[in-house]
Amino acid sequence: MDRLTNTVRPYAWGSTTAIPELLGTEPTGEPQAEMWMGAHPGAPSRTERGPLDEVIDEDPARELGPRAVAKFGPRLPFLLKILAAGAPLSLQVHPNREEAADGYEDEQRRGVPVDAPHRNYKDANHKPELICALTPFDGLCGFRAPDDAAELLSGLGVDSLVPYVDLLHAKPEESALREVLTAVLTADPDDMAKTVAAAAAAAERIGGVYAPYAAIARDYPGDPGVIAAMLLNHVRLQPGEALFLGAGVPHAYLDGLGVEIMANSDNVLRCGLTPKHVDVPELLRIVRFEATDPGVLRPVATPAAAAAGTPGGEEVYDTPTDEFRLSRFVLTEGAAAHDLTAGTPQILLCTAGTARAGDIALSPGQSVFVPAGEKAEVSGTGTVFRATVVA
Repeated sequence: MDRLTNTVRPYAWGSTTAIPELLGTEPTGEPQAEMWMGAHPGAPSRTERGPLDEVIDEDPARELGPRAVAKFGPRLPFLLKILAAGAPLSLQVHPNREEAADGYEDEQRRGVPVDAPHRNYKDANHKPELICALTPFDGLCGFRAPDDAAELLSGLGVDSLVPYVDLLHAKPEESALREVLTAVLTADPDDMAKTVAAAAAAAERIGGVYAPYAAIARDYPGDPGVIAAMLLNHVRLQPGEALFLGAGVPHAYLDGLGVEIMANSDNVLRCGLTPKHVDVPELLRIVRFEATDPGVLRPVATPAAAAAGTPGGEEVYDTPTDEFRLSRFVLTEGAAAHDLTAGTPQILLCTAGTARAGDIALSPGQSVFVPAGEKAEVSGTGTVFRATVVA
């Protein structure tokens, strides 16, 4: 197995302290938003054998295993991250496989460079993702029921929000959500900035359930995404809880530290809360206009761990995607090592305590890559996350 040296991405929304505190390093004063673990060409992890993407390219069958290569092709299908949000991320949605493939082909045909800032589809893959909280973690996930969104907007007492409230009450769910989000995102920018300012002032004054939106407005004054955010469910995860984000579900992360895993894709459609490219028509084409329960996930012991009845066994975050499978071990002192040997590729990440992956000692924030078929055990104390695939 290979100890990984990982890149930290300095996106503007990143916390300046959360990742350094996890790693036990001094803050630099700059945002440290995401630490990437995997073989994504944008920032591949490094090993003693070379960059992980190049290591895999040299012998995909050996590193990934024949089952994973047959199902997903000759690349690591997932990207694992530590994500540290100190300010809201963009309000966004991800395409499904068909939409991604069509969008990628269209932009290729039109000659849009893959690295162009206005490009939507960097690849032809979908991007389901899972975020698991390491600290209390705030986010937005999926649409509220229209009546609930109307009640929230109405409570601000802002006259210019009344037409949106009326639409939410008058129309069927799909039409109500579509028409209101479209109206918010396509409104005259000056008029919307005034509406956002009035809504933000009211949210600051009222507090309570409005506090998250007041905070968003402080980071993005005048942004229509502030009003769009109020159409979504606000969720606060406690450590160990998780959210799964499927295709078409609008979402944004607001604050906190977590472990994130996703299919190996860069496809994001944004509609606000960002200085990056915003493509409202394309986002409106991709969004699923339906009210959803965010569906907070808690880890469940695997059948083997449940049968063993010993503490510290494997607990899985169940999701409907095969590109990744995230589980965790809450290790206890003196317990026997857990055998993780598998025919699929794995990344093991320590987030608390002191653990061992085989002969490699892991402190918080440290990780290893385990090629398919390689013997792997974890032991020690603390928490270790295991990322692999279903193949």
